[in-house]
Amino acid sequence: MFSKIATLNIMSRLFTSFISALGILSCSAAATNNYSVKVTFTEDEDDLLLYMVNYDNGNKIDSAVVSNGVAEMKGVIGAPVMAQLVLDGNRAGSFVLEPGTTDVNTNTRQIVSDGHFNQQWNDFSTRLGALGSKYQEIYKSDAADKATALAEIESKYNAATDSMFAANTGNILGYRLFLDRAYELSPAEFEAELVKYPAMAEFSRVKKLRTSKANEAATSVGQKFKDFTVTNGNKSQKLSDYVGNGKWTLVDFWASWCGPCIRETATLKELYAKYADKGLDFLGVAVWDEPANTEKAIADHQLPWPMIINAQTIPTNLYGIAGIPCIILFDPQGNIVSRGKQGAALVEDVETAMKSLE
Repeated sequence: MFSKIATLNIMSRLFTSFISALGILSCSAAATNNYSVKVTFTEDEDDLLLYMVNYDNGNKIDSAVVSNGVAEMKGVIGAPVMAQLVLDGNRAGSFVLEPGTTDVNTNTRQIVSDGHFNQQWNDFSTRLGALGSKYQEIYKSDAADKATALAEIESKYNAATDSMFAANTGNILGYRLFLDRAYELSPAEFEAELVKYPAMAEFSRVKKLRTSKANEAATSVGQKFKDFTVTNGNKSQKLSDYVGNGKWTLVDFWASWCGPCIRETATLKELYAKYADKGLDFLGVAVWDEPANTEKAIADHQLPWPMIINAQTIPTNLYGIAGIPCIILFDPQGNIVSRGKQGAALVEDVETAMKSLE
């Protein structure tokens, strides 16, 4: 159903993101529509406000003040929803909010729940956890048949996730499985999945992702650049100040907190040293970042090219960029020649383009 998962990190991402690395333990099933959520912190968090938010649409469901290291919320829930806990603006865990009792202990990193969907997910994550541990054990070994053994585990992982999704296409677990892996799909693949599972299209996050995928398709290789304007303090900049003005331009969408972005600057610096004086312009566009943090990273990592700072979500929405770094190569007319490449693949595309200047 979805693309093959090739690494242990990707294998574990699905279930760890779902419960925010908090283990779920199960009790007896609940019998009413009442929910009771208890969240345990330390007394250092006393007097802070905890929100329980609908993960799909961002609406606040409930709130409580932490007292003696504990926050408690009670109410009535209709259809189960993915709930995100937010303490003082920071994420504090997520789970399925459903009828019954849920205890979240942020110190021991466990969730104890008697809910039906949390019980299902507990069984599922236990299976994935075992596969992940086995994968890591084999990966670190010197086994002669390592590649075959790892491929077998990946096959079991894919079979388990596909089976879990097939059994839950009409509920909140299916939604979370669909959403987590949908980011890996091309726009065409994503639309094909929505044809198969139209109920998924009704979720708010899926609707936003659908728009993002459409924008990604509209700014794919062969398409013309789409202009945008960013204001940082008293300064406004447009992408068209740099792109489509008769020169090849390599644009890096990045953020200071993004480890892969910072690592990729090594490749960009090599290309800059080789081609900056030979007809290739460079531009950085800082997204999803605080301007002060961007400016510090520019100085710390000695990035020599021009920067558009404080772009936030403006370009990522317009270009359907779901992950960074996203590096786009524009030709002198502003057409997209390469998108989403890194490392050797990026170097190859740039070198091919630079041959046109010889």
